[in-house]
Amino acid sequence: MSKLTSKEEKDLTNFIKDWLKVHGYAQKDLATKLNITSSRTSEIMKKIKDIHRKGGIFKVAKKLIDIEQSWVNNPNANISNKNIELNKTKNNDSENDLGTYSQLDINYKVDIDVLMERMDKDFKE
Repeated sequence: MSKLTSKEEKDLTNFIKDWLKVHGYAQKDLATKLNITSSRTSEIMKKIKDIHRKGGIFKVAKKLIDIEQSWVNNPNANISNKNIELNKTKNNDSENDLGTYSQLDINYKVDIDVLMERMDKDFKE
């Protein structure tokens, strides 16, 4: 697989930071899920680059989706940052909040197959 360009790496780093913030998790939580000991951005990106080298952006996206699904299915596991619990108490209507996380305008809990097909199509193009 080709290497990530510096722009792609920067964009991916920014995406991951925003993604963690939206879900109320810290880099430490992501590092735990990636099975790395350091939660430094450079170490996380080193692991992401390794995943990319083995399967491209599709494999990176799949890994992040798997991590997100584990967080969604067990929201109290490995939370360093308790923002997610604060948001749930403010918005007891968490089912309606799912749409705010989906830039693709799909419910990722229900339509994961549609999301995977779109990613596969984008990866092939």
